Amino acid sequence: MFSFFSRWYQERFSDPQAVTLLAILVGLALVLYFAGGLLAPLLVALVLAFLLEWPVAQMLKLGINRTTGASLVLVLFLGIVVLLTFGLIPSVWRQGVSLMTDLPSMIDKGLQTLQGLATQYPQFVSSEQLNLMVAELKKLLDTQHVLDIAKQLIGYSASLLVLMVYAILVPLLVFFFLKDKDQLISGSKRFFPTNRQLARKVWFEMHQQIFNYIRGKVIEIVIVGVASYIFFAFMGLRYSALLGVLTGLSVLIPYVGATLVTLPIMLVAFFQWGFSSEFGYLMLGYGIIQALDGNVLVPILFSDAVDLHPVIIIAAVLVFGGLWGVWGVFFAIPLASLVKAVINAWPKTEIEPVAITQVKADSEQA
Repeated sequence: MFSFFSRWYQERFSDPQAVTLLAILVGLALVLYFAGGLLAPLLVALVLAFLLEWPVAQMLKLGINRTTGASLVLVLFLGIVVLLTFGLIPSVWRQGVSLMTDLPSMIDKGLQTLQGLATQYPQFVSSEQLNLMVAELKKLLDTQHVLDIAKQLIGYSASLLVLMVYAILVPLLVFFFLKDKDQLISGSKRFFPTNRQLARKVWFEMHQQIFNYIRGKVIEIVIVGVASYIFFAFMGLRYSALLGVLTGLSVLIPYVGATLVTLPIMLVAFFQWGFSSEFGYLMLGYGIIQALDGNVLVPILFSDAVDLHPVIIIAAVLVFGGLWGVWGVFFAIPLASLVKAVINAWPKTEIEPVAITQVKADSEQA
């Protein structure tokens, strides 16, 4: 048995480039795991610079120098962010506050509906079960519990200072990453081993896939969010901006996000219209949007970027989301694709038949 594992190790790790690739991956994973929070502004700036490099490269082709191109692209990007911040976020915030204000009346209507169900179908919903649910709900909405939540929110507001620091640091870092890209890349090479041809091969394979995925995901969020908002507003659904934003952001979590965001949309529509034709039309339209997203938009945007089984995608979301939170969920598919690219590029050496015979003989003697 020991001979088998020894030969397996020699087969997989006899190539120095394979060892170098493994060392680079393990080192980067350790840095992200243990210092991800500390390096958050740097990582965010790297992601933004990676996305904004394409328009800068197009400006270079037009004869504009890198410094000017980086400045123009960054100013345009910050302008879009400011417009979204002051145009969309206040409306979403107001609707969120309104939802919290209307929540007690919505709960009362829901309890009345449950009372009616308990009366009509006592074999499915008993009065004892209903009373238990009401008691738990009252406990959840207890004044002290609400105060505890408020205290937590006040504690979170302290992070606004950190957010302000990020708002200054991240644009500066993005500008320097774009402006001094070549110098930074050449300077960072000294920290990596020289025999990194295999790592370079994996990076070239992943580079375009990662860019296509991030670009496609941003486009998908915008299209799904805007289409959902327009449809919700057309139907007269309350909190249409808030629910549209949630629907757009739900595409960050493949397969799971759409399921999670369906529940608040269904509840708001039910509390507004009940089981009426408007409720049916809204859910039908929402289902059409989700179907078009999954069967038309996703294949167009990610035809070459994603070639993974749905089970692998869900597992990647769970694993990387648990490790790195929102960023892990956002980059779950690229990270899973990276693992697949490493496995495909890993050097393989076939074991000779004589060696296999020897392994069998050793196992029989053992």
